[in-house]
Amino acid sequence: MALNPQDIARIAHLARLQLSAPEGERMLAQINQFFDIVEKMKAVDTAGIEPLSHPVAAVQDIALRLRDDVANEPDQREANQRSAPSVERGLFLVPKVIE
Repeated sequence: MALNPQDIARIAHLARLQLSAPEGERMLAQINQFFDIVEKMKAVDTAGIEPLSHPVAAVQDIALRLRDDVANEPDQREANQRSAPSVERGLFLVPKVIE
């Protein structure tokens, strides 16, 4: 996928940018270089390759420092909802804004 000067002009217009002709040409070259890199990455066969949990895992074994997913804060729902104008079954009630 390659962009042309008209695409750059449209993108600049949408972004509310004023690009001079040299700036537009430079942006066109840079964006097309980016798309070239993306195309090269898409061309790589990754079948059978396991995803990494961390980028460093490609070069060394690492242990992720993950903690157990447990609640460690006290339940203060009732105290937090005391000042609410309307509550039902532990939920804040708000006026309907979408029809």
